Amino acid sequence: MPVVHHALVLNLHQPHGNLEQLLASKPWEAREILYAYDRIARFLWAYEDTARVHLSPSGSLLETLSCSAFQQNVYGIVDCGALLWHLQNRSIIDILGTAYYHPILPLIPEADREEHLRRWQGIAQHLFWREAFPGFWPPEMGFSMTLIPLLKRLGYRYVLVDCEHVRALTPMTEAERLYRPHIARLGSDEIIVVVRDRQLSGAMADGLDYPAFQQLVAERTGHCDFEPLVTTACDGENGAWFRNTDDEANFWGGFYRHLLDDARDGGDIRPVFLSDYLDRFGTLGEVTVTTGAWNTEWHDGREFAQWTGSEAQQHTLDRLAVVSAEVHDAMQAAGQRELGGQEQSVLEEAHWRLLRAETSCNFYWDEDWVARANRDLDDAEATLRRFRAKKYLIDADPGWHDAGEPSCGVAGSIAD
Repeated sequence: MPVVHHALVLNLHQPHGNLEQLLASKPWEAREILYAYDRIARFLWAYEDTARVHLSPSGSLLETLSCSAFQQNVYGIVDCGALLWHLQNRSIIDILGTAYYHPILPLIPEADREEHLRRWQGIAQHLFWREAFPGFWPPEMGFSMTLIPLLKRLGYRYVLVDCEHVRALTPMTEAERLYRPHIARLGSDEIIVVVRDRQLSGAMADGLDYPAFQQLVAERTGHCDFEPLVTTACDGENGAWFRNTDDEANFWGGFYRHLLDDARDGGDIRPVFLSDYLDRFGTLGEVTVTTGAWNTEWHDGREFAQWTGSEAQQHTLDRLAVVSAEVHDAMQAAGQRELGGQEQSVLEEAHWRLLRAETSCNFYWDEDWVARANRDLDDAEATLRRFRAKKYLIDADPGWHDAGEPSCGVAGSIAD
């Protein structure tokens, strides 16, 4: 069997206010999540020569972890400042770009997509001390070909997509389709597509041991006459496999340590950064990617049924499009005249509420969380009404906050 290059990708996300609510209502669950984040870099320190891990932290998670009030609240559980600092270690961790509030990009209005990406880049550049992030992780792996021009314009070299949606345009074997990067084009724009192995990702996330993983990899790459790139991707803080505080019974000690030890001893599976594999081996052929997401517990990701299947979900998505158009119309009209500082802050607040309403979690849980999206849309519309009525009185507190939530880097509030 040829050397297998393994790219591990972990998605890290918490919706706005979720960790604060868990700390109040389910403190041990909140601790498990925070411990899961904190142990990543700490575990990998001993393997700087071997470990290569890609992380995609959402903007709302980064906002929470970097908030001084939240940091003070959880000090003694984890040191969030140290946690963020340790994630800057480029020897073991590569940060992937994503969208700020973790929306499924093909489901939200096109006018909102760039702002999600730019806001994420803003906070990530500040926290991770770098200008460029070559790889892009679409939230929920929700991808469509229409995203390619935007990703290229914002400087991304490659994007991760789920294997179930990749269709070959260049003649290639099934092994080549799954285990080589490819090019996807829309008009004059192109981007490198890195293919996630759905079966291996699911098996890894479910808690298999390393010998079983080795066997699966050998079976699935057995027809490769090249050095394959096997990409596994899953959430990095959900489920007992990642949250377990017993080092021998969680993902890191129960699985990844054995992979790293084997790689050190010359084993066939070698961790790799995606950029390094691309620099060495390049791409194979051209593909197209059908619109869809990764698989969830209940759906296969096609047609986004997990997020659009109920009447309430669809109604809220339709409403989101209407409110988005209203916000952008107001912003366009405001752009034709010079706004005062208070006017600008109010309009920014309406825009911010709209973007937060688009969080994928608001639609994931069938109808359970749809109300959260509608509350933000209610607030966005109310803010626009006040903006049009020229009620610009700004709260003395520069950071708007919900009751019981910290004020962290968000737009100012307005008074009736």
